[in-house]
Amino acid sequence: MDDSQSVGSWRELGSYFGTAVVLAGGVLVGAVNIYLAASLLPTAVTDIGGERLYAWNMTVFLTAQVVATMLVSRTLSRHGNIGSYLLGFGVFAAGSVVCAASPTMPVLLAGRGAQGLGAGLLTGLGFALIYSALPRHLWVRGSALISAMFGLGNFVGPTLGGLFAQFGSWRLAFVVLAVASAVMAAFVPRVLPGSGRSQVEAVPVPLGSLMLVIGAAGAVSVAGLLSNGAMMVVFIALALALVMAFVMTEKRSQVRVLPRPTYQTGSALRWVYLTIVFLAAGVATETFLPLFGQRLGGLPPAVAGFFGAALSLGWSASQVISSSARQRRTVRRLRVAGPGLLAAGLAVLALLQHRDASLLLVISWLPVLLLAGTGIGLAMPHLSVAAMDSTPDTEEGEKAAAAIATVLTMSTAFGAAVAGLLVNLGGPSTATSARYLLLGFAAISALGILTALRANHCTQLTVTAATSGKRT
Repeated sequence: MDDSQSVGSWRELGSYFGTAVVLAGGVLVGAVNIYLAASLLPTAVTDIGGERLYAWNMTVFLTAQVVATMLVSRTLSRHGNIGSYLLGFGVFAAGSVVCAASPTMPVLLAGRGAQGLGAGLLTGLGFALIYSALPRHLWVRGSALISAMFGLGNFVGPTLGGLFAQFGSWRLAFVVLAVASAVMAAFVPRVLPGSGRSQVEAVPVPLGSLMLVIGAAGAVSVAGLLSNGAMMVVFIALALALVMAFVMTEKRSQVRVLPRPTYQTGSALRWVYLTIVFLAAGVATETFLPLFGQRLGGLPPAVAGFFGAALSLGWSASQVISSSARQRRTVRRLRVAGPGLLAAGLAVLALLQHRDASLLLVISWLPVLLLAGTGIGLAMPHLSVAAMDSTPDTEEGEKAAAAIATVLTMSTAFGAAVAGLLVNLGGPSTATSARYLLLGFAAISALGILTALRANHCTQLTVTAATSGKRT
């Protein structure tokens, strides 16, 4: 049996340049916005007040983003490819304008909510249109490009945010985001295929599942705001209970958020999604890495910020190499190696955390962080393609692609809450907090090895059964 698969070149993806730019740009503006806004908020609070509501900026944004990713299939069925993208960029731009003009913190929160809705829709559309707007052999390149935008956003966002904050121009930063969204929207009708509008009735809204996910995202976000470890555990437990209720509701319902194969016995899709969860959750550690660089290594804030970006840099760069894999056996190994490399990198980094660390020791963090980030980049594009390839049904395949964004945003929210819990458990010692955080996420990432192996096993059984059927 032929163990190779067709993988188009980056040059061939260039023949879809306009489409690729819109897909990647939609994801990038949302990714940049997360960290840019985090860098700007201290300056904004000084200007308009509302420190009491400071932490809710991320909560509102992430919750709205999760909700929007769940509505991608319905949006596509009602508005088609072009209309959906125009809606996503429009809502994001409108939210950015509201943020720029905010006289008070509640108004800023409303703008952040609109930004979250637009960013979530654009992220989900990016994965969905890889499935429908690119040929099958370019899926892995398209997935690598879009996944790299998350890492690039994590790198660029804090840099731009710090620059605007340095000059007290936080409102101008949101104006720039609005203008960038408007420019991207102007290209949409020219470069995207006009197909995608369903000829059947619009996809119904899965209200029950939607409410449960909103509750889970809200509980996780609240957990991330709490300083009391016991209460944080209570809210995380509540979020997990709501996620379990979501799964049970999805199994029984005819109107689902996740595609039908997710709940079918023997399907690899559930294990693919879980592997993505364990990989993406590890990114939550980079929020605290600049803090550790400052307190443990005595680095200035500008230099310490690069340590937070190193994980994302490794993630983005490694996907260029990973997406060239053609042998199916190699692809299966990369899916397993990814979480393994991430877990090993975080575990080694935990051992390098010491109070009053020498400059040489702190510098040694960088290659370890790059290696850990490489683990995400090795596996993520192939996991995305595995999700898209999970069913021959076009409608379910598009839903499987769009659901990748839901899985990513939910894992980001859960990861942030768990990171806060682990850091608080290690306090007041910064070194102990760093070890708890990194070892905790090393264990979480290692679970991805098991789920990736299970996904590979289920995929092999499906391929074997299909091959036997053809011979018969």
